[in-house]
Amino acid sequence: MFFATAICWGSFVFVLFTIDPFVTNWLGFVLFYSSLFLSLTGSFAIFGFLVRFALLKQALAFRLVTDAFRQSFLLSLMVSASLILQSLELFSWTNLFLLVGGTAALEYFLISQGRSRILKNNQS
Repeated sequence: MFFATAICWGSFVFVLFTIDPFVTNWLGFVLFYSSLFLSLTGSFAIFGFLVRFALLKQALAFRLVTDAFRQSFLLSLMVSASLILQSLELFSWTNLFLLVGGTAALEYFLISQGRSRILKNNQS
């Protein structure tokens, strides 16, 4: 996970210094936002795993990694969406609240799906 995150940050730095946002087409922006998204996802996942591993020592490591990756994916999606909205001059408090609310609802849905799957496996 560390190696993949380092590669993602390297690609983000490469895109940052080689693509001129004033003369690029849509592909340059796709590369910028996708490399930023992947870099943030890896960094947040590593940070979330290390915090969980230090605080919740009784849980299994693979369960901590899946939780950290899911939440880092959602947080990176929220950050990237906020930056895209800001670049399109559509970022406002209303959009921020909708984005945070939608992300929280999606996280709640994913948590409840995981718990229902665990309950089904325990009953059979």
